[in-house]
Amino acid sequence: MNITGRLTRDAEVRTTSQDKQVVNFSVAINDSYRNKQGERIEQTTYFDCSYWITPNVAKLLTKGTLVELSGRVSTRAWAGNDGELRAGLNFHTSQIKLHGSSRKTETVQATAQTENNKVTAQETEDDLPF
Repeated sequence: MNITGRLTRDAEVRTTSQDKQVVNFSVAINDSYRNKQGERIEQTTYFDCSYWITPNVAKLLTKGTLVELSGRVSTRAWAGNDGELRAGLNFHTSQIKLHGSSRKTETVQATAQTENNKVTAQETEDDLPF
């Protein structure tokens, strides 16, 4: 299944008791439609997402970033601190595509590329085949 939405908060990396790292983040998906009376109805669905493949992606997953995710959905139910029953959607992410970004993400990406590859804009332009 694929979903596309914006991150509602910066991603967090957590370590399990078995020393595995997981990236946790939330995505909001907006949808709108017109009802029988012609009124526009706005609906937002929230997913709590997890990504187990590499924790390095957390640097790029910042609040406001537009992402397309592939994976599977599961549901969960729990009782809140106030005793109320609650339910939520979990998305077990297997692939992440960044489609848009917040200004903070653009800065992180540029910094990561410079630090990891030691490449400047001039060097990149000179390597183009045309």
